[in-house]
This record gives sequence, C-alpha cells and structure tokens, in this order.
Amino acid sequence: MSTIPLISIIDDDESVRNATTRLVQSLGFAALTFSSAREFLRSARRHDISCLITDIQMPDISGIELQSILFAEGENVPIIFITAFPDEGIRTRALKAGAVGFLSKPFEGSTLIQCIADALKTQSDQG
Repeated sequence: MSTIPLISIIDDDESVRNATTRLVQSLGFAALTFSSAREFLRSARRHDISCLITDIQMPDISGIELQSILFAEGENVPIIFITAFPDEGIRTRALKAGAVGFLSKPFEGSTLIQCIADALKTQSDQG
C-alpha cells in the first residue's frame, strides 16, 4: 500500500502559498500550508511530511532558522527554499546544510516540480 507524499508549504504570502499548493496538489500530492515557521513547528502533523517548501524571509523565524531548528532536533526532512530576495551567502549556507533546492521568486513551476522529485527521491533513499 503506497502513501501519498505530504508536502508542507510555509510562506507568509498567501498568494504564494495558494499557488504552490495548487501546483503540489496537481501532481497528486497532499499539501499542508502554514503562514509561519512557528505555526509549522506547532503542527501535530509536522513529523508526517515528505518534503518542506519554505520561504526564507518570514517574520519571527526565518526559513534558514527553521532548517537549523529541524536539524538540531534530528529531523531530516528534505527542504526546498524559495525567496524573493536571493542572497548567495544564504543560498550557499542552505545548500551546505542539506537543502534540496533554492529557488528565486518568481520561479518556473517545472523547476519546483524537479526539486520536489529530487526531495522525494532523497527521502525514499533515506527511508
């Protein structure tokens, strides 16, 4: 029996959350959305996800800080970062820490689709 991958999307911009959710669902995956990293961390389903798509710049806890928190807690979920403010230093840091992708807004849907495929492959290779 196969399980449908669950992908969490964290972005403080509702329009980005909605567009990303539609894309994820069009691929046949389930999606959980959050407007903040703190909201995600409080979720009872956070340990059920196959992939995390998160914005970098958000109020309270940034995407990079979230990656550090998850790593410190032993969580090994594949992360795809999206940002409207690309910074090479942050990109390098995120990728060195294990991020599967780092996309600048606006990005092509096909690019995100490939990152999701890579993330799910990474997840299945670890499992």
